[in-house]
Amino acid sequence: MRYLSLLSVLLLTACFDDLTDLHAHIDKVKESTSNKIKPIPLLGDFNHFDYSAFALRSPFVAPKPEAIQEKMQQMSDCLHPDPRRRKQPLEKYALESLDMRGTLGEEGIIWALVEAADDTLHRVSIGSYLGLYNGRITTVGQEEIIIVELIPDGAGCWVERETTVSMVEPGQEG
Repeated sequence: MRYLSLLSVLLLTACFDDLTDLHAHIDKVKESTSNKIKPIPLLGDFNHFDYSAFALRSPFVAPKPEAIQEKMQQMSDCLHPDPRRRKQPLEKYALESLDMRGTLGEEGIIWALVEAADDTLHRVSIGSYLGLYNGRITTVGQEEIIIVELIPDGAGCWVERETTVSMVEPGQEG
């Protein structure tokens, strides 16, 4: 065992004596590379822009309390979703990723079977919520579900939009 370890040490030290090929490679790389740097490009003329909105409120300064109160008053008079309402499971999916797969009925109540993007099946009825825009089901039919969504109008209010989710045939992807 001792001879084997001594032999391996001698063989390893013998491998590192000749470095001529390494020096030759370094010299070749130094000869083929250039150390010149391209000059910095010249800049074009600067076009001055005259800012003329000094009379308007700066976007970096908070608005005055009167302006905030006025905007809150405008928003309270318009349609908006209930922020205290508890979200339902299907409200985390876009309507495009929900498929109606069938219906169930009992004593005058019709439920729709809706499949989500994660392949889970949910039973919904009139008044259930689904979709990303506070979509409330208003009608459940044999072939489709009618939903009223609340879409932001960009001015702090919301507008209603009616959307349908139609039945998807077995074997068909929505």
